[in-house]
Amino acid sequence: MRYFVSFLLLLVNFVLSAQTVKILTYNIHHGNPPSKPGFIDLEAIAAVINEADADIIGVQEVDVNVSRSGNVDQAKRLAELTDTDYFFSKGIDLEKGEYGVLILTKHKILSKRRYDLPMPVKSENRSLAIVDIQLADGKVLSFANTHLDLKEENRKAQTEYINQLAVDGKHPLILVGDLNASPGSEAIRILEQQFSRNKEDNKPTFPNVGAKAEIDYILISNPTKFRWKSYSVIDASYPSDHLPLLAEIELK
Repeated sequence: MRYFVSFLLLLVNFVLSAQTVKILTYNIHHGNPPSKPGFIDLEAIAAVINEADADIIGVQEVDVNVSRSGNVDQAKRLAELTDTDYFFSKGIDLEKGEYGVLILTKHKILSKRRYDLPMPVKSENRSLAIVDIQLADGKVLSFANTHLDLKEENRKAQTEYINQLAVDGKHPLILVGDLNASPGSEAIRILEQQFSRNKEDNKPTFPNVGAKAEIDYILISNPTKFRWKSYSVIDASYPSDHLPLLAEIELK
């Protein structure tokens, strides 16, 4: 009986110590629905994000003060529409504004940092945004968002760089983004040296209609103790040329 009670106490402690986190990654095509060239519908993007009810969101292809999207600070506006804190990381200067990736979160951001990713072959500059977030139970995790290059040599260098950041990090790292790489590609194999990905529930995320390519990912750094509670592609074909990817994980 004594051992049974001890087991129950350990089980209760395990349950109470687990923290569930919902994560979304979404390439928003600067808020331009493919069916409406030149039209910007940030409200539709925000509606998808709000419906997903994620704790932390990585958004790619975000305009800040660019004429094609009405000179709107899309990072700030999406944070307002989703009632979240945010961190924008520029990839490139575009006209008089900027273009890059965005992190939104319902939780407290403790620190923010931005990295320019390596580019052995001349191409469009890519950046990595990382924030440290304090969850409701006090646990701290790091969350990274990026949009990798189209050129394989650059993706290889960029994923190796990200792996080193994961090794050097103090907290569990969740990496999301449009990685422009298929599951069997060298870039993903490199990331799998330091990260775990879902190989059972993964599905194509691009294009928005008749999706054929899996290029958007949510990955968890090793040796983080966690389990996938759910992992799914959201059927939202209107707002962007990518489908959003949603996961719920339980951190142990």
